[in-house]
Amino acid sequence: MDRPTAVPNHGYSEHRWKALAGMCVAAGMVWLSFADFGVAVPTISTELSVSLPDLQWANNAFSLSTGALVLAAGRLGDVYGRKRMLEIGLLVMGAVSLATAFVPGVTGMIVGRGAMGVGAALILPATLALIPPMFPPEEQPRAFGAWMAVAWVGQAAGPAVGGVLTGLFGWRSTFWINAPLALVGLWLVRRAALESTDPNASRHIDIPGLLTSALAAFCLLYGCTAGQEEGFTDPLIIGLLIASVVLAALFVYLEKRLSDPLIDLRLFSSRPFCGALVANSVMNIVFAGVSFLLTLYLQEVRGYGPVAAGLLLLPSTVTILLFNPFGGRVSARRGPRLPVMTGVLLLGVGTLVAAIIGRHYNYAILAAGLLVLGAGLGLMSIPLSDTAVAGPPEELAGTASGMFKVTSMLGGAFGVAVTVAVEQAVETNQAIDRAKAAGLSDADAQQLGNAVTDSKLADQILSSVDQATSDAISAAFQEVEAIGAGRAMGLAGLLAVVAALALPLIWRTGKAGRAEPAEAAVKVSPTEAP
Repeated sequence: MDRPTAVPNHGYSEHRWKALAGMCVAAGMVWLSFADFGVAVPTISTELSVSLPDLQWANNAFSLSTGALVLAAGRLGDVYGRKRMLEIGLLVMGAVSLATAFVPGVTGMIVGRGAMGVGAALILPATLALIPPMFPPEEQPRAFGAWMAVAWVGQAAGPAVGGVLTGLFGWRSTFWINAPLALVGLWLVRRAALESTDPNASRHIDIPGLLTSALAAFCLLYGCTAGQEEGFTDPLIIGLLIASVVLAALFVYLEKRLSDPLIDLRLFSSRPFCGALVANSVMNIVFAGVSFLLTLYLQEVRGYGPVAAGLLLLPSTVTILLFNPFGGRVSARRGPRLPVMTGVLLLGVGTLVAAIIGRHYNYAILAAGLLVLGAGLGLMSIPLSDTAVAGPPEELAGTASGMFKVTSMLGGAFGVAVTVAVEQAVETNQAIDRAKAAGLSDADAQQLGNAVTDSKLADQILSSVDQATSDAISAAFQEVEAIGAGRAMGLAGLLAVVAALALPLIWRTGKAGRAEPAEAAVKVSPTEAP
């Protein structure tokens, strides 16, 4: 079969919308895999007898490998063809997902999720970077809007899809479902997408930059996750967190001095690009962390099954879809900064509303919060992608889209790790205080505090007391878990509100009141790069 090729003189294929459908299937599969695992965690924990930190690694392994490799994958797309990398990514993710569905034990699950992230890293920058060369400027907002709508619906509806699959077919179905999706995406892309490369791109891959950035991300996430069990005053955890900062600084140092860096730092001379990355990071930190907490809260505290828990989180999907086109229209008329700032603010307000369930559960309150935060996500999605990916010059499209997805994936993984760490710290302190108030010794109080976040220890304690005492302890555990979830969500909401208020300082506008063009800001000489 003849493969579609780029049309000269900026011609555009008549099959571009079919190609976009395949690209959206691919992106939707990635974000579905990112979000559907959390709702299956309680079921997996019970079935395999594994702890929450272990399952966090299974959850975050996907985000970590994707975030660590997506920049290199963007460069490979620039050099060897974005369509080619997309096809390889679909094959890798589909095959590995199918294999992981049948691997026993949590170790195989962690390795499998990490390998799935390799395919996702190839998919994400390619799907975004293919849009500017395949669509005329007047159609690009619609194309980006479709991509972002599918991506956010995949992430927002992920818990519902994962819950239904887990409830009907078992948690392993959250893996094998990717195989048919990958085949559909591959068929559409091969038939309709045009190849796109940067003829001037170097074939050199910045290995030092790749290693330092990946190690910095790994140390940060490992420290945040392991700190939940070891304590954040543990010397190893402190060392890991310090190492992440040092490695990140070393990465920037190397990128400034290499002739062919992994990231072209000229991108960061653009105020809109920097503002978009900050907003995207905060958006993913908050939404991923809150979604993960809510899937646990609804099952472990409120007693819902995985199907019900997933479906109860669907309201945000409705407002994402409703406000997605509205955000694009506002951006076209007023510039992207206004809808992005408003969207981040709505995300924070909605999260703060949902956090009320930590003290007073009422599903109407939770649904209201989800509707508001979903409106924020929908409002900012198109302006964000358009600014971060379509704004820079076409020769930097792969790197720009890769950097945009780095902040998405690592932001999501960091959000899960940090919000769960905050939740568990609050739960432990609450349980210890209550146990001491009840007259227990410091040692017994500490044991009860640890049991709140250690299911095996909790089972041992509950099995050693009479039924009435066991019921009372279980009720107390659920109450402190609710408080911990509410306070962690509250902090996430405050982060979003503060970020919304700080964005005008980062994303400045010109005299006309509209955001400065990213193209003009990026096109500077290498000696002027920061």
